[in-house]
Amino acid sequence: MKWVTAILICLFSMLQYRLWFGKNSVPDFMLKKEQVAIQVTQNSNLKQRNSLLKADIQDLKMGLDAAEEKARNGLGLIKQGETFYRILPSEQ
Repeated sequence: MKWVTAILICLFSMLQYRLWFGKNSVPDFMLKKEQVAIQVTQNSNLKQRNSLLKADIQDLKMGLDAAEEKARNGLGLIKQGETFYRILPSEQ
């Protein structure tokens, strides 16, 4: 009977060691859980960015107004016959 108890205690100790210190242990699980949370946050940010880019693409495909607006803001496009005024803030 003592041998059975000793063997069971030994097996239990080995299982506890693997649970806390072995491969795929509790600390490994907690680390992976944190990494998954970080990745989920990054993915949601990238999904939001992708949806904005898709909206811009749709605007550019639908008409010239969006392309003209981008050219005016980004490249300083001025149509023929228009006068461009730049108002600078006063320096104090």
